[in-house]
Formats: sequence, structure tokens, C-alpha cells
Amino acid sequence: MAAAFLTHLAGDRIEVRSAGSAPADRVNPAVVEAMAEAGVDITAESPKILTTDAVRASDVVITMGCGDACPVFPGKTYLDWQLADPAGQGLAAVRPIRDEIRSRVEGLIGELVATERN
Repeated sequence: MAAAFLTHLAGDRIEVRSAGSAPADRVNPAVVEAMAEAGVDITAESPKILTTDAVRASDVVITMGCGDACPVFPGKTYLDWQLADPAGQGLAAVRPIRDEIRSRVEGLIGELVATERN
């Protein structure tokens, strides 16, 4: 959801990569529906495994509870967003998670754009 919102809201201003340390075999259908409600189509998305190369190529790494499974490199900015896990949750439980993620992504975009201007 975070990557989809970042791509949707920032457009081509920010290059987005999305991956997980233990990705599911498919995106939770409730997540797909919740994102559609917010105007973001993620029906073509599929979970991807987090690679060392993806982290190495990134300036900012947002983690969501991956702990020691996430590679760490000096000089990167790491933010760990503690959020409820939508895995196995229905639409009613996913909506507040979606809304919190959107809020955090909007804040992140503001920070990244402000840093870019300086």
C-alpha cells in the first residue's frame, strides 16, 4: 500500500521500489479493494522478495517490522513504520491501516520534496 500510494501521489518525482522480507504469494484481496476505494489500482501488483541490491540502490528505506531480515547499509535513511499487518484481515480492518499509510506517505513526500529543494 505504501509503494502504491507513493507512486500515485508523487508520480515520477520519486522512484519507488516495493518488497518484503517474507512476502505472501498474492496481495490480500481486501487490500486491493481498500486501495481501489482510495482511487489506486493495484490489481496487477504481486508481492516481491526484498533484495540486497534493492536496498543498496535506495536512498530511503521504509521498513514495517522486518527487523534483522532487512539489510542495512551505511548512508541510507531508514524509517521503521510500526503498523498493523493487513495479512489475513478483511476490508473493515484494512481501511484504517490504509488511511494511516496514506498519511505517512503524504508526510514522507513532503519531507523528501523539501530536502530536494535545499
